[in-house]
Amino acid sequence: MTKLSSEQLQFFNSQGYLVIESFASGDEIESMMKTMEQLVDKFDYSSTASIFSTKNQQQLTDDYFFDSVERVSFFFEEKAFGDDGNLKQPKQLSINKVGHALHEIEPAFKKFSSSEKISSLMYSLGYKRPVVMQSMYIFKQPGIGGEVVPHQDNSFLYTEPQTCTGLWLALEDANTLNGCLWAIPGSHKNGLVRRFLRDEDGVKFDRPSPSYDKKDFVPIEVKAGSMVVIHGDLIHQSFENQSPKSRHAYSLHVVDTVGCTWALENWIRRKVEPEPLFVS
Repeated sequence: MTKLSSEQLQFFNSQGYLVIESFASGDEIESMMKTMEQLVDKFDYSSTASIFSTKNQQQLTDDYFFDSVERVSFFFEEKAFGDDGNLKQPKQLSINKVGHALHEIEPAFKKFSSSEKISSLMYSLGYKRPVVMQSMYIFKQPGIGGEVVPHQDNSFLYTEPQTCTGLWLALEDANTLNGCLWAIPGSHKNGLVRRFLRDEDGVKFDRPSPSYDKKDFVPIEVKAGSMVVIHGDLIHQSFENQSPKSRHAYSLHVVDTVGCTWALENWIRRKVEPEPLFVS
């Protein structure tokens, strides 16, 4: 059981995030990483490469992204392709992330994502009927692993009232050199600054991002197996990986389905309702 202590809850409520060390076992990590290695090996990028070249029309990219909600789809790093449209290095080192339904489709990820410890964590946080809305395997490739700009998870997975929590599992050690998370402690108390909306033209933010002061961010350096629990309104980001080592992570985003409504303008539009982790 991963029932949070009152100290942990207090820290989470005041800071907007919480690190739980040794959350995943070595076996769980190995199982997920091995599965991903096999998925990438089997992935034939030539069938989808055109989708990612900038010359291609937006619509194909959008459709691939939208369809990924109930699939296992592969997304490349922006710097992965040369001017000739070919990958500059092996595909294993070119993929930015894989999403967004690993937790439903791939057994190793499903087992971890619907485990007792994830459920009791969400129960501790007060969830009544939580569902995992998306899962991502993030590679943060050596040298080209791009930065993730400051954002709040509630922007993308909006419920009324807001209920998104991010669960970010380090599959490898994450530090300031290889692109660990950074956050502004307590920033979740200032509320949501913008939303990411989908309409017939695609997706966009409803307003520009505020500018943040670099000094306000603190690094969240963690060992492999650590879980970082992220409040949906916490401002967080990660920088480019400037090291020769990757920084693999597995992230889940959970929302409640009781006492709140899923916003129809969210980018995720599922054909099949997700299974709840539990019903309390």
